[in-house]
Amino acid sequence: MVQYNIRGGNSLSGTIDISGAKNAAVAILPAALLAAGVCRIENIPKVSDVTLILEIMRELGAEVRLVKKNTLLIDSSNVKRDSQAPYELVRRMRASYYVMGAFLSRFGCAQVSMPGGCDFGVRPIDQHIKGFEALGAKVTVQAGLIHAEVPNGRLTGTQIFLDFASVGATINIMLAATLADGVTVIENAAREPHIVDLANFLNSMGADVKGAGTDIIKIRGVKCLNGSVYAIIPDQIEAGTYMTAVASAGGRVKINNVIPKHLECITAKLTEMGVEIEELDDALIVSRSHPLRRTNVKALPYPGFPTDMQPQIAACLCSAHGTSMVTEGVWDNRFRYIDELKRMGAKIQVDGRLAVIEGVETGLTGAPVQACDLRAGAALVVAALGASGQTKIGGIHHIERGYEDIIEKLSNVGAKICRKEISEADAIPATIS
Repeated sequence: MVQYNIRGGNSLSGTIDISGAKNAAVAILPAALLAAGVCRIENIPKVSDVTLILEIMRELGAEVRLVKKNTLLIDSSNVKRDSQAPYELVRRMRASYYVMGAFLSRFGCAQVSMPGGCDFGVRPIDQHIKGFEALGAKVTVQAGLIHAEVPNGRLTGTQIFLDFASVGATINIMLAATLADGVTVIENAAREPHIVDLANFLNSMGADVKGAGTDIIKIRGVKCLNGSVYAIIPDQIEAGTYMTAVASAGGRVKINNVIPKHLECITAKLTEMGVEIEELDDALIVSRSHPLRRTNVKALPYPGFPTDMQPQIAACLCSAHGTSMVTEGVWDNRFRYIDELKRMGAKIQVDGRLAVIEGVETGLTGAPVQACDLRAGAALVVAALGASGQTKIGGIHHIERGYEDIIEKLSNVGAKICRKEISEADAIPATIS
């Protein structure tokens, strides 16, 4: 088993380069299954979620070749309509369901096991199924398998109104509609940056997708897609996490390879808290030399404050002056990490989707803690960097799902952090709530 050991209280100084967006990569890679030719995809993050989606694609018959550290060639010409991803792979990540949209579009049929991923609330796939059925597919769910088939072999464009702005459903319907007959209109579509990135990738292959980034997306189906060369956007959430790391530990760090507009909602809240942020063309300089101030945060769909940044900013607010309120506006059960922050001395009360955080003026104290999901794990790293003493973080496989070279990146700016092998007997127990 492996854990992170972090000795906090060291201010950060230097430069961090942001990797490609994990959430974009796990949508764009399955989209390559639609292409008749070879796709060259650049700026791919080396994280376990990406490794897993590539394993799934290989099992489906795609040829995947690494040509540089973060560049892949993908040839999907040998993928067959009856290919099926193994359950043991699919159950480990939520984004594996994007295979269904791609297969329905290309072959008119798909069969995928119910997916897994972070467990912080009910995430039904009813909006995905609603979209597929509106496009003409017959969908059944039985014995843990989702089976979809188009009676005449080709989906038909239609108008689809999502009950809520689901990122996953928006992406899956976009994939399905790309090769459908006619025009598909998705209303109340999600607007996240990685949806725009997916649309740009599809268009680079010859698709006709308009309106991504707004709540109405129009897809005019085409007969086929070709291979292309494409670079994935920088990771908004990784950049935001390192911004909160500086807020927690103090110091001055230049964060390279970012799209500042994607970070505006994060920048605004950190500025309210007393963090100084200088915006450059493709970089930010983040510094904090004074105590943090309280603020209120509500996680909302983009362009609101990202739910994937809610735990990290909450970790910062644990040491801010005054009382802050953090409201989760997307998921029902994303405060499970709170008990781990309490181990470090945080004063937090949770009532449903609201967390009231009373800042601890003397700061948090290092303790053994356990990551329960990807962003919860990132929050524990952020908290540990600003805490006094040593923090030991277990469950780090969650963190490595979404952060490339996190140990190296933080070490390079002065953090005292290492990855340590431990025996099962020394493993950190999860908090029982």
